[in-house]
Amino acid sequence: MADTVREIERKYEADNDTQLPDLAGIGPVAAVAEAGTEDLDALYYDTTGLSLAADGITLRRRTGGRDAGWHLKLPVAPGVRDEVRAPLSDVPPPELTALVRSRALDQELVPVVRLRTRRTVRVLRDAAGTPLAEVAEDAVHAWPAAGAVGAGESGAGRAGARWREIEVELLGEGDTGLLDEIGRALAAAGVRPASAASKLARALAETGQGRDGAAAPHTAGPDGRRADGSGKAAAKAKSRAKSKGKAAAKGAAKGKGKAAGAGKKGQTAGDVVLRYAHEQVRAIIELEPAVRRDLPDAVHQMRVATRRLRSAFRSYTKVLDRAVTRPIGVELKWLAAELGVERDREVLTGRLQEALAGVPGTLRLGPVDARLRIWSERRRAGARDQLLAVLDGPRHLSLLKSLHAFLEEPPLRKAAGRPAAEVVAGAVLKDYRRLARRTEAALAAPAGRERDEALHGARKAAKRTRYAAEAARPALGRPAKKFAKRTKRVQQLLGDHQDSVVARATLRELATQAQRAGEGGFTFGLLYGREEALAADRERALPDLWRKVSRRKHRAALRP
Repeated sequence: MADTVREIERKYEADNDTQLPDLAGIGPVAAVAEAGTEDLDALYYDTTGLSLAADGITLRRRTGGRDAGWHLKLPVAPGVRDEVRAPLSDVPPPELTALVRSRALDQELVPVVRLRTRRTVRVLRDAAGTPLAEVAEDAVHAWPAAGAVGAGESGAGRAGARWREIEVELLGEGDTGLLDEIGRALAAAGVRPASAASKLARALAETGQGRDGAAAPHTAGPDGRRADGSGKAAAKAKSRAKSKGKAAAKGAAKGKGKAAGAGKKGQTAGDVVLRYAHEQVRAIIELEPAVRRDLPDAVHQMRVATRRLRSAFRSYTKVLDRAVTRPIGVELKWLAAELGVERDREVLTGRLQEALAGVPGTLRLGPVDARLRIWSERRRAGARDQLLAVLDGPRHLSLLKSLHAFLEEPPLRKAAGRPAAEVVAGAVLKDYRRLARRTEAALAAPAGRERDEALHGARKAAKRTRYAAEAARPALGRPAKKFAKRTKRVQQLLGDHQDSVVARATLRELATQAQRAGEGGFTFGLLYGREEALAADRERALPDLWRKVSRRKHRAALRP
């Protein structure tokens, strides 16, 4: 079984004759204790194209030291990585290779670099003897692994590269402020911040194995919580910029030579739409390991990214070729549905639990909490295994390949080379008109199921319009931001209404089950009535909200 350790550390390098300072007295550090010397031997694995290194991910098999085994390091934020560990074996363990499938696809993971490190460890302790941080001084020798790209017949026979590296890692619940203080002390002694974010990145660069700079220094990258200020490997950014530049150039050529990427005034529609689509594709790829690890909110965020990307494909048909994006959109819809099974159950259960908590004890007749819990657990059983089976399956792999291909060769149309503002404004307004038609039809529909379905359709149209406006923001600025915010208010109101529709159906099911078991369904009927009143309240609020949102001046502000 794999376990995970959160690493918060800073990396440095120094010349061989540089003396490290005495760190006792730095902040709360009262003593520095020698913790011995270790000889470490690590073999790093990647695809032949270095797909993992390009995203700042490392997978190694290491012997020696206190934590011999397989280590997969996934970037979380600058200076923060999650290290997922598995016991030693001859080949990369499946529980780790699954976590890199969204990057490696079905490519074989092969040895690319071998590192031998003589590590001297010192532990920094406070006055009570509590460990605060660990300082590792490494003498590193790196060379291409036998059989790696550029290694020749025997990578071990090459001179390789040597350097001295210092790592300072927090222990326990340490304060990152201590790392700052230690960093200042090291800098005063002539120690420099590391030129690469990992030993692998430096080894690949210094042994000449980097592909288009793919293994160059990496600053950060998300695995899980994508705020999405996600830093990426610097070289990957370079590689993507090159790809994006190619795409923009293609769009410019199709658009009669208009300049691309020249700032807000000169950017093309292709620049704007591809930037947004690129963010969503990367979110899907980068969040998949977090979903597999069952990290908080990962399923929800990945589902949102699939919906945003599919929405962009449908909104910006003048920019992206639908012959290419339509099949991808079908698969994105499928993936979103699979991701939504457990998420929807979780949200609905939380809604009903909160509603039950608001019912006075005198009105809570029968084992209503137990009945809800049983209902929820039955639907939860197998949902996690089913989702993992989906992520491991051939259909999802095919979708991932399509998304990678989309990044490499975006299917741009002629309008991609036109000035961004006029194209994206037209797309947003087209989606708005669709929203307006659906909203007005819903307001005119008779109460009951027909209106519920019409309002649900309007909600989906509001979401699409909102996403289109969000994508257009780099070109349209503040008006697009405000337009998205207003449309979101409509989406949220209609979302509350749809949640009530779903909740009422479930409450009716629960009441029926309770009645059959001889428990009585009074409390569930009470909650049904409250949900019905909530839905009616949202329906009454819609006309006034729509009048405010649909004012002509809001649409006029979008036009360039």
